[in-house]
Amino acid sequence: MAAMEEIRAEVLVKSTTMWNGTLLPAYSTGQPEISIVRVTIPPRQALPMHYHPHATAGVLLSGQLVVHSVTGESRTLSAGDGLIELVNQEHAGANPGDEPAVILVVYAGIAGEPVTVLAKECPDGDCQ
Repeated sequence: MAAMEEIRAEVLVKSTTMWNGTLLPAYSTGQPEISIVRVTIPPRQALPMHYHPHATAGVLLSGQLVVHSVTGESRTLSAGDGLIELVNQEHAGANPGDEPAVILVVYAGIAGEPVTVLAKECPDGDCQ
């Protein structure tokens, strides 16, 4: 039992809202499928505009990351920061630093459905 006293659990992010303050949408119906993915963005590179149709959260393991929405909202993350992603809202991320940005992403998706969709497939930025 002494070892149990040394175990620590730290909640990095817990919220009913996405990083821009918008409430998370209700869960979808269908067979849940959880994916845990390590995403590496090289220095001074960016992800294209995209959206997630289901709840997504991540933790920046190393490097720097700036996320921004099509409405101009942004958030800057440093190593160790957690983030609840935007759902059905276009956004992108960029690594302004000199080292790779490594993000551990958890997708709470539905089996057979994509977890990320490029923005060009989201007419007028309205993916809902």
